[in-house]
Amino acid sequence: MPSIGLAQNPLALNRAKQGMIVSANPLASQAGLAMLQQGGNAVDAAVATTFAISVVEPYSAGIGGGGFLLLRVGKTGEVKALDFRERAPLAATAKMYLDASGKVRPKASTEGYLAVGVPGTVAGLAEVHRQYGKLPWKTVVQPAIALAKNGFMVTPKLAATIARNPTLQTNSAIRQIFLPQGKPPEIGETLIQTDLAKTLSAIAQDPRSFYTGSIATAIAQDMATNGGIVTQQDLQQYRPIWRAPVCGNVQFANRTARVCSMPPPSSGGVHLLQMLNLLSGSIGGASLKTLGWHHPDALHWMVESMRIAYADRAQFLGDPDFVKVPVAALISPAYADQRRLAIDLGKARPSSEVKPADPALLKQLSGKESADTSHLSVVDQAGNAVSLTFTVNLGFGAQVVAAGTGIVLNNEMDDFAIAPNTPNAFGLVGGTANAIAPRKTPLSSMTPTIVTENGQIRLVAGAPGGSTIITTVLQIVLNVLVYDMDARIAVTAPRLHHQWLPDKLMVEKNGFDPLTLAELRRRGHTIEERSGWGNATVILHTNDGWLEGAADPRGEGAAAGF
Repeated sequence: MPSIGLAQNPLALNRAKQGMIVSANPLASQAGLAMLQQGGNAVDAAVATTFAISVVEPYSAGIGGGGFLLLRVGKTGEVKALDFRERAPLAATAKMYLDASGKVRPKASTEGYLAVGVPGTVAGLAEVHRQYGKLPWKTVVQPAIALAKNGFMVTPKLAATIARNPTLQTNSAIRQIFLPQGKPPEIGETLIQTDLAKTLSAIAQDPRSFYTGSIATAIAQDMATNGGIVTQQDLQQYRPIWRAPVCGNVQFANRTARVCSMPPPSSGGVHLLQMLNLLSGSIGGASLKTLGWHHPDALHWMVESMRIAYADRAQFLGDPDFVKVPVAALISPAYADQRRLAIDLGKARPSSEVKPADPALLKQLSGKESADTSHLSVVDQAGNAVSLTFTVNLGFGAQVVAAGTGIVLNNEMDDFAIAPNTPNAFGLVGGTANAIAPRKTPLSSMTPTIVTENGQIRLVAGAPGGSTIITTVLQIVLNVLVYDMDARIAVTAPRLHHQWLPDKLMVEKNGFDPLTLAELRRRGHTIEERSGWGNATVILHTNDGWLEGAADPRGEGAAAGF
């Protein structure tokens, strides 16, 4: 139960009955909470929060980017997945970031106008609200308009992110907003975004104005002036796509949970389920539960499962509208049973020896079988739930603003395999399945997730963090389902990460016992200690009927409920 005094500050509540929202920023959570309190549902709250994040966290996510949404419909229990990810422009080519000799041009896919994919956030929010929202569209956009027009106090994270991105100086439109005096704003100063307020006001009147109206014209003109290739035709042709979610039943000890997450072109759902399958069952008669939390054997098993999944990611995952992705086989328990046999609890396998799946095996299993960023989670009283992850990719995206609009544009083109086996900004490698092509969606790691038990919501979760997203969500799910942690402990617990290549185990500094790390090194793991990563959000439905929310202490987020 909340302690006395918390009721005066809804943002301090981490347990509630009527509804709960958790996002990366208190002001955004407040915007979503206001929608729930006005009689709106989880979709209304998610849309308001997403627009608000676009204003108060412009470095991580915004209307100049894109993302994925998972929706559970309370009346039916059906889970739906909406892909509003950025897409490659019509003029994009497989070799657009290579020089005449075939070498990758440094920073061409991460900085400047050529790095920008066609944004999808506004179209996605409009689509899900049109079908499932309750409140008027203007109402859900209004909190973001107010934040942009009236301003908000600069947080330490925003000030620090502006300061460590000197490239912002090179684009006059972004410089005028975030470096108005030629230097980063001070913590506590008020940041006003007048152009963005006007853009959001136009969107509140008609969301299609982003794709067919004055906003689209401004974006296309700025692109043409500065060497970008996103055109008005690209914007006019953009449509979000409803996709079938990736779902599977996973069993730990005597409990079975149904895990639903995002399908391709996100790799998140596929590999979350793949790793959960690899970690279920037992090795040598031991299970994760019997080994105990952070036992060296349990951690080693987890890392070897990550290594297998990310090897498969590099080979098989891409946009399903362009390549055949063997989803059913990769998430098959039978496939996990096969791959688990190769895990030796006493010794790490070098990534050079861990190969992607044999395509013949995947084909056989498919025949037997009938996937800097921001995340928010919402659950309402009617059992509707939204898990939404969206992004502009790296800090401040391509580090450009479309002149006159206030829109920070993404650099999502870097999520393609810009050349075979060439790592992107997150160190992930890819092949032809994720090669650039016009109108193709780049592969993602975003993993918005909804877990149910006995037909009822158990967990809604997700995280930012590039390649670490999938393993962050994995560990939160395990913390809840296997180790029975509450929301706050599950999201706070220290994390580790392995992504096959580069062949190193990343662990949070001071998060693991030195003797445990020494034992992992003895087994052959190359360990790199780093400061904390991810900014996850979690909502649990407790056994006593409460909604329990928690924001990641690694960020500035907040849970808001009533």
